[in-house]
Amino acid sequence: MNIELPKFHETFNPILDILSDKEIIHTREMQKRVIEKYYSHFPIEVLEEKTKSGEILINNRIAWGKSYLKKGGYIHYPTRGHVQITEKGINQKSILNLKELENESSMFDFYQTENEKNSTIQISNPIYNASPQDLIDEGFDQIEKEVKNELLERLKNIDPYYFEKVVLKLLKKMGYGEFKETPKSGDGGIDGIINEDKLGLDKIYIQAKRFNENKVREKDIRNFIGAMSGDTNKGVFVTTSLFDIGAIEKAKNAHHKIILIDGNKLVDLMHEYNVGVQIKQVYEVKHLDEDFFIEQ
Repeated sequence: MNIELPKFHETFNPILDILSDKEIIHTREMQKRVIEKYYSHFPIEVLEEKTKSGEILINNRIAWGKSYLKKGGYIHYPTRGHVQITEKGINQKSILNLKELENESSMFDFYQTENEKNSTIQISNPIYNASPQDLIDEGFDQIEKEVKNELLERLKNIDPYYFEKVVLKLLKKMGYGEFKETPKSGDGGIDGIINEDKLGLDKIYIQAKRFNENKVREKDIRNFIGAMSGDTNKGVFVTTSLFDIGAIEKAKNAHHKIILIDGNKLVDLMHEYNVGVQIKQVYEVKHLDEDFFIEQ
């Protein structure tokens, strides 16, 4: 069963519970207590999930929950960097949900600018159900997915020889050293050789297959292994398509170390290392520096 982090509004009640004794505590301590009491049973990899900007996601969700509760009048900030429950928060006996906050006039001020407060524009539920950070990350994920789809489609239609160059450029960008292309005739299934060290003592042989629909099969891996000379036992087989079960098993059981990179993994790596893509625009997302307001 997949365990997902709570949405920002699902932290409302845990936050109110932690603050229910009216203690004034630091924001970071409040986050820590919420996680320890309500989410410590989550897998560590879930608790370590991050936003696109690198912030721990669970902390981000709790922070947005705190902000909404403050706007709703359920908590307040008595001193710099600290939080405390209000009488309204203490008197909240039922489970507080997002709809209840939506119906409060004070909460509408949270969403609207001065020019919008008297307008009849309605904000859709998906916006209410996601924190601003969630919406940013979702937008980035959608853009990334579309770019990778376009990138894979382009790779499937470029010249096969140029595809080999793309693969070699990617591996060099990943830090695998200088490479040399092999002759296009009689290369024996080897499209390039990478020297892992400057003296060329350790070599990696590369095979790049630009396929549209056909899968790489067991015989392709067998031929690749057969073409590798005795001076290396390392190889990388890259395709724009997929590897069938026979190919995967052949590579796994070979005496050589064969790494398989299919089309999806290939565009993931190209996107990560900025090969074939460009950074179009950089957005800065700023948040309050709590430490700045702590008196020394």
